[in-house]
Amino acid sequence: MVEKSADTAVLIAVGANLPTERFGPPAQAVQAAVEALGDLAGLAVADVSSFYETAPVPISDQPWYVNAIVRVETTLPPHDLLAHLHEIEAGFGRVRIMRNEARVLDLDLVAYGRVQVRDDGGLVVPHPRLQDRAFVLLPLRDVAPDWVHPVLNKTVIELIDELPDGQEIRRIDND
Repeated sequence: MVEKSADTAVLIAVGANLPTERFGPPAQAVQAAVEALGDLAGLAVADVSSFYETAPVPISDQPWYVNAIVRVETTLPPHDLLAHLHEIEAGFGRVRIMRNEARVLDLDLVAYGRVQVRDDGGLVVPHPRLQDRAFVLLPLRDVAPDWVHPVLNKTVIELIDELPDGQEIRRIDND
């Protein structure tokens, strides 16, 4: 049985808002990314949230995103896991040019148990803006409803209650 402890939850945000020739529309790319995570050595997918359609944050004229959270069990340390996430993104055709741009795939290491990591190599865990993002918190509630932010010491429910106004999000059927 896979452990569901909020203290050990390793959470990965998955999102896409551009179609690709290989994977199709964003929802199919998100599903393919979840499957790619399951193929990683040293990692097992424990749970996947519902998929959500979300308006871009910050607000822009980009297409809406499809977002989900994947809870995984892993033996990989945070830095190695992040490197694998970037490899998967590249395999989907992601090219990083500028922040908040439209993308074929975005994989973010949102939380790694109660671990806090800040380094000069670009890794910050928990993700520094997760508490401000409905597209992270609502799917996170699906897979780790008892999760507590290790820095803010607030539950996911408390964080949802404190979300800034104006974020459009709706659950979609991903069956």
